[in-house]
Amino acid sequence: MIRRMLSGVIYVQTTLIGMVAFLYPFWLPAVSQRTAAGAGAAHADDAPLMLTLLVGLCFAVLLLEVQGQMINTKTVALLGILVAINAALRFVSVAMPGPGGFSPIFFLIALTGYVFGARFGFLMGALTLLVSALITGGVGPWLPYQMFTAGWMGLSMPLCRPFVRLIRAEKRWGEIIVLAAFAGLWGLLYGAMMNIWFWPFASGAPDQSWTPGMSFATTLQHYAVFYAATSRFWDLLRLAGNMVLILTFGLPTLRALRRFKQRFEFVYQPAPVGLPLDLPAPLVAPKLATRRAQ
Repeated sequence: MIRRMLSGVIYVQTTLIGMVAFLYPFWLPAVSQRTAAGAGAAHADDAPLMLTLLVGLCFAVLLLEVQGQMINTKTVALLGILVAINAALRFVSVAMPGPGGFSPIFFLIALTGYVFGARFGFLMGALTLLVSALITGGVGPWLPYQMFTAGWMGLSMPLCRPFVRLIRAEKRWGEIIVLAAFAGLWGLLYGAMMNIWFWPFASGAPDQSWTPGMSFATTLQHYAVFYAATSRFWDLLRLAGNMVLILTFGLPTLRALRRFKQRFEFVYQPAPVGLPLDLPAPLVAPKLATRRAQ
């Protein structure tokens, strides 16, 4: 219980750190990094610290949970395999770019977060972006913000479960439609959130840029104009790609992930005191292991 509470505290702390990292430039009296290059100078000083902190928190969570019952060693091994597969998919998408913001990595992040839970989903998203960046050479001041955003996608996927139960669509096509819609929404959210890491630092048209002292309403208005002009079409293609992948490959992937979950998530119970050890195996086995309720 204590390990689980500590793990939860780390996740909450990580989320708060991410929110502060994205939003703190809006509270600065002046953005000294603003240059003609704009995005190239954004967070150049604090990004290494954020990356080190985020990676350290991810490994701290793994060390805590592998000692408890939330994530066992087999599940950690599965996480490593899935991260490696996703990193390879991103390498392929970088070598052969898809249309707009489409990337196949969000497919597994969404489904693993839905099946294995919010904590697993956050680790899947954050570590996928870290490992794939090392493989593709995509390391830069933007990396910790990509890790936060992809992690939040995986973290939020269990929110689909109440909708699936509400329409009584579990293990049917209705479940896939709910997941596709939510992952499609994240196709837009990912782009909208990632823009914020550099937008306060970028120079541009007066009605699309931010200046210190601007009101909240005006900030939203300027950002909406900036997003519509620069990112809307790019992110719509990511939305479409996420939905198509889940509608096409969602059912078999969910079956495979649930099979792994059933095999890995079980608890051992000692046999009752006084139970004869020479009973037939079918009578003893049910008392030695019970599966967790799904």
